[in-house]
Amino acid sequence: MQITGADLFVKSLQKENVDVLFAYPGGQAIDLFNALYGQDNIEMILPRHEQALVHAADGYARSTGKVGVCLVTSGPGATNLVTGIATANYDSVPLVCFTGQVPTSLIGNDAFQEVDTVGITRSISKYTVTVRNREDLATTIKKAFYIARSGKPGVVVVDLPKDVQQAYGSDYYPDTIDIRGYKPNTSVHSGQMKKAMDILNSAKRPVFLIGGGVNIAHAGPEMTKLAEKTGIPVVTTIMGKGAVPTDHELYIGNLGIHGSYAANSAISNCDVLLSIGTRFNDRITGKVGEFAKNAKIIHVDIDPASISRNIVVDVPIVADAKNAITALLEKAEKLPIEDWMNQIRTWEQNYPLVMKSTHMTPQAIIQKINETFKEAIITTDVGQNQLWATQFLELNGNKQMLTSGGLGTMGYGFPAAIGAKIGNPEKDVIVITGDGGMQMNIQEMATAVVYELPVIICIMNNGYLGNVRQWQEMFFNKRYSSTCMRHRKSCPSPCSSPGNNCPEYTPDFVRLAESYGAKGIRVEKVEDIVPALLSAKKNKKSPTVIEFIIEREENVLPIVPPGSPLSDMIMENKE
Repeated sequence: MQITGADLFVKSLQKENVDVLFAYPGGQAIDLFNALYGQDNIEMILPRHEQALVHAADGYARSTGKVGVCLVTSGPGATNLVTGIATANYDSVPLVCFTGQVPTSLIGNDAFQEVDTVGITRSISKYTVTVRNREDLATTIKKAFYIARSGKPGVVVVDLPKDVQQAYGSDYYPDTIDIRGYKPNTSVHSGQMKKAMDILNSAKRPVFLIGGGVNIAHAGPEMTKLAEKTGIPVVTTIMGKGAVPTDHELYIGNLGIHGSYAANSAISNCDVLLSIGTRFNDRITGKVGEFAKNAKIIHVDIDPASISRNIVVDVPIVADAKNAITALLEKAEKLPIEDWMNQIRTWEQNYPLVMKSTHMTPQAIIQKINETFKEAIITTDVGQNQLWATQFLELNGNKQMLTSGGLGTMGYGFPAAIGAKIGNPEKDVIVITGDGGMQMNIQEMATAVVYELPVIICIMNNGYLGNVRQWQEMFFNKRYSSTCMRHRKSCPSPCSSPGNNCPEYTPDFVRLAESYGAKGIRVEKVEDIVPALLSAKKNKKSPTVIEFIIEREENVLPIVPPGSPLSDMIMENKE
């Protein structure tokens, strides 16, 4: 049967069991939207900006385990996806992004709304391609979904010229695909596994370091069993948090620039480090030459390019995290490391993660979120709000945290929550964000309202771009350059501290939420946190914005100064 490329596009999505499509129309994609009109198998979501669209698809994918799917037009539609593509690809999120393109006869002629989508996105995606022939369309789309979800998941960009969308051809869509040269390895090499077990069983001070790869592989239960069977303590990256329940006796905390004292100390003093599913980026290693310098390092990762790229390891194992953990479980045994565990407990007791303040702290807010929501998906933005969330959120099998780890994208949290809520309508979805990040995609309040999505947006408002301000305070002699969100042209300059005469904050988040048709609440006292959360929980038809007014110069501690080893932590604010 002969059908248009646009009709084959719709058939392809249906064959791939796509049930939600995040899409924004335009001239070079109008044929695709026309083909989608009237069908009822795929729910069409129209966000208010393409960057928010791809973040929503990202949140949908992370929270459901399915491939997130985007559709936008050419030119600015495609370029508006760039930040979200990089965000998802850094964090190994499976997305397929379709972009409209000018007809093939006009490519390279600087046609209206033409950009080199493949050239722009090649370095920030797993695979990207322009379909230049109608007969290649079906196999290209099949390949896109297979590549996005297999091996180390990532983003695939498929650029669709208008004439390919309009051309007639076969309606055939393949059930399987075989790609020569792309054969992701997921099995475990028995010889390398034996080396790893020999080293691990001889350890006196071992540590498991767990990254986002364990969560991506849905290997949390197996990882918890492995920790319990061996008695080895677990440290996580931000992306690995939740793989082992955060209230588990063997969970020590996050490591890195803002890691807990016990977690950073455990890494700095261990003699064997078994790392699974992390690429050892600079946010967790501190000074590379000092990272776990007395330890033998075993590194399990599905991506061979990630092994020994940042930290040279002793035993590399290229494998799927779940398969590797399962293999370790078969041979694991209890280790006699009581003295090591006692040392870690001493560090935890002497240097707990506690915010010392007489005011309403982010820790108090997050602890009340922990108590009020026993089952939830929690998204974060990027900045201090993210770091406090990763320090104090309690995560287990009933809770999931979605955050931008690799790219650190402000504006991620709210649209990601929209995608998560669409994919999980029965679950509470909470956004933890800052006043700066919230404004980067605040237009999505309209999306949440019109689709009746009762997400709960918790804005920690300190009137600053807080993370940069903290660095300016601690390492740049309080030169608050372009970080004050209350600053107006009439303010005195320079300014190095908030005062009683500071202007009112713009915007008024409560009134702005109400203008969209959402609910707005402002909280300034600890005793009002829970009533606000409960009120938001009862609001089932629209989003609720809760603006928490926190101390303007509150800091995230501990902090490892730039260029320093993990053992060199600043634990308290200077007077």
